[in-house]
Amino acid sequence: MSSISAAITKDHRELEQYYKEVIGKPNDHNHQQRFGNQFTWELARHSVGEELVVYPAFEKFLGAKGKEMAESDRKEHHTVKEMLKVFQGMKSSEPNYIDQLNELWGPLSEHMKEEEERDLPALEQKLQEAQGESESMAKSFARTKAFVPSRSHPSAGEHPPFETVMGLLTAPIDHIADLFRKFPDKSISPNPSTK
Repeated sequence: MSSISAAITKDHRELEQYYKEVIGKPNDHNHQQRFGNQFTWELARHSVGEELVVYPAFEKFLGAKGKEMAESDRKEHHTVKEMLKVFQGMKSSEPNYIDQLNELWGPLSEHMKEEEERDLPALEQKLQEAQGESESMAKSFARTKAFVPSRSHPSAGEHPPFETVMGLLTAPIDHIADLFRKFPDKSISPNPSTK
């Protein structure tokens, strides 16, 4: 069984790996496009999963401090989603493709660090009192990611229920479009029912 912290941290390491794949092959546009699509796919799903599962848990289990943490994280997500929206619309052959990804990576990596060092340990400490809650949240997080959009839609917001409704409307369109995008050959298929 995985804890919610382990599930979130695993996603963070995958995002870091995809980022490095894109910037590590500056002359291979095919490679960059495939891993850029994988990065977008994972980040979009991860962000909405956190907003629907993890941030409400901050508010529920950590009281006023949790509400403050969740609101701060939602604002950071919105900033990253705006930048991801620009990046996901770019082709790897565009001269500022890597620059846009690097611009996005700065606040994203800082956000991930804050979550791993501050937010998630505080949540896990409270979840120890609720037997099995962390593992249950990890399962819910994984299930949620299967049904949310795989592209950034910053106009959907970061608060349920509006985000949930928008996600249910846009996810099928994103998932169909994913069938026509190029992804890394060795990665898990961007089929929401398999991850």
